[in-house]
Amino acid sequence: TYAMWWIRAAIQEYILRSWSLVKMGTTAAQKKLFFNLRKIKGQLKALDEGDLRPDQVKLIATRLGVTEEDVVSMNRRLAGDSSLNAPVRNDAESGEWQDWLVDDTMDQETALAESEERDQRRGMLNDALKGLNARERRVFEARRLTDEPLTLEELSSEFGVSRERIRQIEVRAFEKVQRAVQKAAATSAQPEHALPG
Repeated sequence: TYAMWWIRAAIQEYILRSWSLVKMGTTAAQKKLFFNLRKIKGQLKALDEGDLRPDQVKLIATRLGVTEEDVVSMNRRLAGDSSLNAPVRNDAESGEWQDWLVDDTMDQETALAESEERDQRRGMLNDALKGLNARERRVFEARRLTDEPLTLEELSSEFGVSRERIRQIEVRAFEKVQRAVQKAAATSAQPEHALPG
């Protein structure tokens, strides 16, 4: 009699694993739903209705002691696997389910354009930074180009000057970088001259 429990558990585990390509029944609540949902839907005369009504979901969740989300999820999983190549309707021109999938990632052209623009901006910034002396560059990078900028106090200690002097250096460096980037942007925006033909 003890062996019967083990055999029954092994059979149920096999059924659970081989039911679908999608893994299901990993928690106790999901296993309870897997083996009892169809029976309770039959009692409620809801076998052929597809999605359950909210009152049915609530009743099933209460009877089995599981969450309503688990009931909805398992009901959808038990509906069976469907091919994305299956036609949407029976007529020949309806298309396939995969035609309705939406790709939220940006298209290659947009991704390439954004990448090129990012590289161009990075290049302009690097060229602009070359116009700063070492102290201006250090202050500018420490205050403007880091996720956690250093305080005026920290930089004043590093350079042995006042906080006000660091602020002045930062403002001057920012203005130099801004002018250099604007000049580079204006130059790159001009159309290239046509070669004489």
